[in-house]
Amino acid sequence: MPQNVLLAEDDRAIRHALERALTLEGYEVTAVADGVEALAQAHRTTPDVLVLDVMMPGIDGLQVCRVLRAEGDRTPILMLTALVETADRIAGLDAGADDYVVKPFDVEEVFARLRALLRRTGNAVAAPKPSGDRDVAGLLFAAGLRMDVHARRAWRGARELELTRTEFDLLELLMRNAGIVLDHATIYDRIWGYDFGPGSKNLAVYVGYLRRKLDEPDAPVLIHTVRGVGYVLRED
Repeated sequence: MPQNVLLAEDDRAIRHALERALTLEGYEVTAVADGVEALAQAHRTTPDVLVLDVMMPGIDGLQVCRVLRAEGDRTPILMLTALVETADRIAGLDAGADDYVVKPFDVEEVFARLRALLRRTGNAVAAPKPSGDRDVAGLLFAAGLRMDVHARRAWRGARELELTRTEFDLLELLMRNAGIVLDHATIYDRIWGYDFGPGSKNLAVYVGYLRRKLDEPDAPVLIHTVRGVGYVLRED
């Protein structure tokens, strides 16, 4: 029998993408949008594993963990968190979480950590992949963006981005290193294979193209310039 995953994630785009990826991997998925729904669903059913976002409105992922553990529920819990400080990770583990994945994440890492948790609790069962569907590896999530690397498609929220090849490659590089400042030389090497030199405006031009396609009214700017160094993708 396929294992049941209870997924709680308030970002609709991430929730839908993860739900689809897990379903294609062979899991039965119940997806909810906040901690209140997660607790209600956990009380109604008995999931094999929970995947909880830390930062959710109302009752957050840490509070869900604490409530379930206080009730004696030992269902394994995997946390999704954008918080990378050691103290934040410790807080999650102290609340009762078994493991965590830091955003941005590759969906393959989520799969691997779920398999490890299920093996640890003795619930591991080979989840058959539905036939006739494509591999779901290569999904990326960062700063409110999601990307299907294999299909070369990307979205901000529900809006699909129309990107050229170079723009897509640049965005993929930034998403894989979200929160990390990439210097000009590194970006030139990874995208073009060589550095055009300090006087080149090539990178700045492509960053400008990408920004115009990413930016939305009243939404956070995602690509930030670090003067004298390079660029970083983050949602402030």
